[in-house]
Amino acid sequence: MPKKSNKTDQENISLAEGGVASVDKALTILRLFTPVHPELTLIEISAATGLYKSSILRMLASLENAGLVIKKMDGKYILGPSVATLNSAYQANVSLETIAMPILKALMEATNESAAFHVRHGEDRLCLLRVDSNQALRDHIKPGDLLPLDKGAGGKVLMAFEGATGKLFAQIRTEMVLAISGDRVKEIAGISAPVFNSQGLMGVITLTMPTYRLQEKQKKIVRESAKKMTELLGGTFKQ
Repeated sequence: MPKKSNKTDQENISLAEGGVASVDKALTILRLFTPVHPELTLIEISAATGLYKSSILRMLASLENAGLVIKKMDGKYILGPSVATLNSAYQANVSLETIAMPILKALMEATNESAAFHVRHGEDRLCLLRVDSNQALRDHIKPGDLLPLDKGAGGKVLMAFEGATGKLFAQIRTEMVLAISGDRVKEIAGISAPVFNSQGLMGVITLTMPTYRLQEKQKKIVRESAKKMTELLGGTFKQ
């Protein structure tokens, strides 16, 4: 009998209540393929999932039949052409606003501060989407406003992932988030993290608040929000 990983299926695989366990397991295998790990061996899949190799082979056979994976000549597996078809359909039917607005709303509700999504626009950055805080004291940027690229957390994060050099920009690329106060407006602080799609940098999530309400714990919430948006857009969050 093939040797199984030390971890159980339940530890490695999330099974949907009322779902089909074998489908959940097969989809877990598909999610192992990433831009960082575009090809996997049977041993690697077994180690990552905790499934028996015999079970994995049966699932891979079904996935291969559906065009979702391909077995290469060297025995390694890669994603198949059906994945590209699914991705095209997803991209065609899901707009940025559909994905971003619920995340921005959840970020605002978790922090009670204003959340926005900024993109590069020429030599500036454009506030594309925004959810305002309910608090009376806040900044009053609105969608459509242009902000300087070299001022504020959002601009600096955009510059960092566009290749700007220097200690601060290197730190941003390492930490995947930046909190800064008084850079654009003396009384305003901001926290930003990058958002990527499958082609690369797309924009930044920015949380703004009066300087005295800036908290260290907010950085993690902003970074996790950017990571979630990146994943939904088909990108890779590097941390």
